[in-house]
Amino acid sequence: MPQLDTSTWFITILSSTITLFALMQLKISSLNFPLNPSIKTTELTKKDNPWESKWTKIYSPLLLPPQ
Repeated sequence: MPQLDTSTWFITILSSTITLFALMQLKISSLNFPLNPSIKTTELTKKDNPWESKWTKIYSPLLLPPQ
């Protein structure tokens, strides 16, 4: 049974890695990023929830007096 020739594996893996690195660098360099990112302030607005305007109470069965 013939042996697998692995003498070219190193150069193949190395060239593939360099090519992928170069392609990723080109892909990333084509993206536009803002030069000076600014902080956006978000104002907290109070929203009226329907359950806040009503008086509600949750009764636990264990806190009720025994019947």
